[in-house]
Amino acid sequence: MREAISAAAAAELIPDGSTLLIGGFMGVGSPLRMIDALIEAGRKDLTVVANDTAMPGRAIGKLVSVGAIRKAIVSHIGLNPETQAQMISGEMEVELVPQGTLVERIRAGGVGLGGVLTATGIGTPVEEGKQKVEVNGKSYLLELPIKGDFALLAANRADYVGNLEFSLTAHNFNPVMALAAETVIAEPTSIVPIGVIPPDAVKTPGVLIDHLIERAPV
Repeated sequence: MREAISAAAAAELIPDGSTLLIGGFMGVGSPLRMIDALIEAGRKDLTVVANDTAMPGRAIGKLVSVGAIRKAIVSHIGLNPETQAQMISGEMEVELVPQGTLVERIRAGGVGLGGVLTATGIGTPVEEGKQKVEVNGKSYLLELPIKGDFALLAANRADYVGNLEFSLTAHNFNPVMALAAETVIAEPTSIVPIGVIPPDAVKTPGVLIDHLIERAPV
């Protein structure tokens, strides 16, 4: 049985300058209590790898608002003018990665691949500075793996050993991010006894989870 910890205790494990893989899509499926705890702890100089930076005052957008992010690796900035302003001022570095490429780079980091080959970005600014590889007469870009120091996941339910069930768009990034970080912290809405989650609904096995956050307050 895995002992759950508070979001504040989990935030204490994360030092300034960490690379965080944060699940979610425009804030849906993001670990909201963990994000609040990071802000409360005053974390800064973070590199955040995520689909987007949401919007001001929501999910990752809160980290943007307090200036906690040094670099964002995202498929788009979301509906967040604060990210745009920090990009223009140079306060935040933003690396834009096509969404499918971003997922596959994270997956490559998780399963130990040296990179992925993709034709996405050929002939565009995306290819600048990247190695090209020719396979069967077709050119591809070599996109390098992404790994994180911590993965912060949001789950619908966890059981007592950390098996996770996700809901709706939370499936997009959370399960693959669980593979690609040194430490994985999961924030479930509820924690249930072993066997309550059907085996075929478990998308991330508990062996990948290092810490569970206490269930959400009712």
